[in-house]
Amino acid sequence: MANGNNVTVVGNVTRDPELRFTATGQAKANFGIAVNRRWQNRQTQEWEEATSFFNVVAWGDMGENIGESIQKGARVLVTGRLEQRSWETEQGEKRSIIEIVADEVGPSLRWATAEIKKNDRRSPGDGGGGGGGGSRPVANEPEGGSYEYGEEPF
Repeated sequence: MANGNNVTVVGNVTRDPELRFTATGQAKANFGIAVNRRWQNRQTQEWEEATSFFNVVAWGDMGENIGESIQKGARVLVTGRLEQRSWETEQGEKRSIIEIVADEVGPSLRWATAEIKKNDRRSPGDGGGGGGGGSRPVANEPEGGSYEYGEEPF
């Protein structure tokens, strides 16, 4: 992520993640996030608020985990890159959207608790990888991904 196009947002999920699979079996999760900004107006001393809405895309194992783990209303942290996607409608109109392609998504623990459950390691042939990089090897992980109960896997 050294390209200078990094973004981190914290907000509330606006719609349940939609999990789909590409023709090659790659998982892709889409969901929306609302990010609120609040400030005090210096003239009136009143608090003002603005909300920005973003679409988030997550690939691979992370996309599948998101589909199983978050739902509308959850407060999450999203780190990733901005990407513009363009297409043409059936009527010939050009459209484009800027999305956040997620590198990491996690629950916000500011006003909630979460239970973390580590997934079994998937082999590279199980559809991992892609934009999310979900099946990259973890540094210092024992060969084969096995470890003793009670021992940290990292």
